[in-house]
Parts: sequence; C-alpha cells; structure tokens
Amino acid sequence: MREWRLELNNKSVPTVIENDVVVTMDYELLVDGELIDSSQENGPIDFLQGHENIVPGLERELYGLKVGDSVSVTVSPEDGYGEYDDDAVIEVPRSEFPNDFTPEPGMELEVRDEENELHEATILDVTDDVVVLDFNDPLAGETLQFHVTILELRAATAEELEHGHVHDAGHEH
Repeated sequence: MREWRLELNNKSVPTVIENDVVVTMDYELLVDGELIDSSQENGPIDFLQGHENIVPGLERELYGLKVGDSVSVTVSPEDGYGEYDDDAVIEVPRSEFPNDFTPEPGMELEVRDEENELHEATILDVTDDVVVLDFNDPLAGETLQFHVTILELRAATAEELEHGHVHDAGHEH
C-alpha cells in the first residue's frame, strides 16, 4: 500500500517591502502641519509596491521596511502631486454649463474633454460670463509630510500583478 505524506504549499510571506509586495499601512498626511488625511478616518490603505499606486516620493522611501516599522517621510511637490501648473487653470464660458446648474467656488466637478476622457476640476471663480476651473490636483505644489506604520505584507496574486493594483474582496473584473 502506498504511503502519502501531506505537504502544505505555503506561499512565503514577504518580510520586507519590495516590488510586487502588497503593503497594508496606517498613515497620516500633513501639509504645513495641518492633518489632511489619515487612516484613522478612512482605515489603513493597501497598495502594490512598485506600481505607482501611491505618490513616488513615499513609495521610494518604503523599500526595505518591515511589519511594525514606522517612518516619517517628507515628499517634495515634484515627487508628490506635482508642481502647481498655471496653464491647468482655464476659463470656460458660462454658456457651456446647463442653465439649471449653479456653479460655486470650491465646487468639484468631473469634466470630459474632446477625447471623452474624464478629468477632475475645482471651480475657482464664477462671473456672469465665465467659470474658472482648476485642473491641478488640490495638493499640487504642496510639500507633503507622511507618518506611516507598516501593518502587513503579503505576496500579490497573479491577477493583482497583471492589473497593477490590489484587489479587495469585492473587486469586480
């Protein structure tokens, strides 16, 4: 009679942050000492290291960290959300907006361009004739201060690697 020995195929768990590792981390994001965003409000984030899922300046500083490590990272605008671009502020004739729409400064919009691509914009100013739209990221031109703690590391699935981002339990293909 043949004997069988059970061997579990235990995928190795990464011990340090490197490319293609799924990272779970707590974070705080501050600009000029003011708390802008945190995992305290929104829960920890998961991302695929090396796939530009987070700003480049932060991603670069995470290589080699382990579960439990905490770091503070300062990210310059060019390694964060980019420099502020005055050319990304445009005036759109008021007549191009629906009559039943009342634009107000600070309002965020999604706008389609000639190629039908969706872009986010913030209304800066409204006059009788024009609406001034800013297509810069709200954090463009800002120096970012991150405080992060690494909570978990795991190997990415083949599908996550193919798609270039983490899939949560409810991810649709």
